[in-house]
Amino acid sequence: MSGEEDVAKAGGEGRAPGRSAGRPSATVGMSGEESGSGTATERSVVVRQADGDDLTAVVEVGHRTWPVTYGPIAGDDYVAMGLAKWWTQEATIPAIRAGRVLVAEVDGEIVGMASVGPSEGHLILWKLYVLPSHQRDGLGARLLRAVIDKAQEDGYDELRLSYLAGNDGAGAFYEHFGFRETERESGGSGIPDSVWMARPLRTDEQEERQS
Repeated sequence: MSGEEDVAKAGGEGRAPGRSAGRPSATVGMSGEESGSGTATERSVVVRQADGDDLTAVVEVGHRTWPVTYGPIAGDDYVAMGLAKWWTQEATIPAIRAGRVLVAEVDGEIVGMASVGPSEGHLILWKLYVLPSHQRDGLGARLLRAVIDKAQEDGYDELRLSYLAGNDGAGAFYEHFGFRETERESGGSGIPDSVWMARPLRTDEQEERQS
């Protein structure tokens, strides 16, 4: 992802709605409990930008979350396709180099990640994943808040994402943070639809300054 073009070629990201079915969604492992403040406060929790030393751990997050979440929703073939296309080191390196990957650490161990990128003038949350053993610790919420804060600082008006229909916990999680459904994209070949959502990022004060 530029690059965005680099990531789009290597990992399947950087495609707007209607371009392609079967893209990675930003919802793996999300549940309703993620919307809370979390229970990881008694431990050392850090959300930070990923660097090159985090590459292996970031890829591992995908490999440990996709099977348990996407297997029941879309099948093992979809999981295998996604891991081979979007969760390799080659597909992940450009996003880390571009500074568009955040990681969540608990006691020094990377247990979650989020990745964003521009597409056709919009900022897309392409990935947000937390290891199954930490999904009730509020880490998904911490990652999403960090993504939103950075997007606002960078001057974006809106944040977009998608999740696979059937992942009801993901839908509820994002609705809690102000995302609303905008459209649905057919998955084709038995793959569930992608549910696209958006959240405005400008505050009333920012809107007044722009008027």
